[in-house]
Amino acid sequence: MIDIFQITQDAILGLGENIELIDVERAPAGLLRVTIDTPNGVKIEDCEKVSRQLSRVYEVENVDYNRLEVSSPGLDRPLRHRQDYERFVGERVEIKLHQAINNQKVFKGILQKKEEGKFAIELEAEEKELVFAVEEVAKGKLDPVLDFKGKNR
Repeated sequence: MIDIFQITQDAILGLGENIELIDVERAPAGLLRVTIDTPNGVKIEDCEKVSRQLSRVYEVENVDYNRLEVSSPGLDRPLRHRQDYERFVGERVEIKLHQAINNQKVFKGILQKKEEGKFAIELEAEEKELVFAVEEVAKGKLDPVLDFKGKNR
């Protein structure tokens, strides 16, 4: 069986750009969804470039799909690896732990870096912090606060 994530990762690295593979997902009706990110955000040109590269590589590697979609991770970007957490220190995040603490698994707050590979979240509405290791996190993502009120007219 082919490792589609690894094939996709290698193809993106072959571009020589600063593009990071976030996820590869098979969706219904033969859709293959590839999520990418860059340090400066994803532009439409990045998606086009990756799409062209992957179309060629997938043909050579006999990857079966009907439609390819390449996109950015969006505002609630998943955090999967230690380097993701390091990159987004100072941002608002939501994490779900494998093990509950005081009957709670989901925590939101501002991400901070601690010593010895640990991170912390300054908990909202509480004047304390939750210290954790990435290995303790079942699921993590950015959790930006959006203001849709706009300007008064």
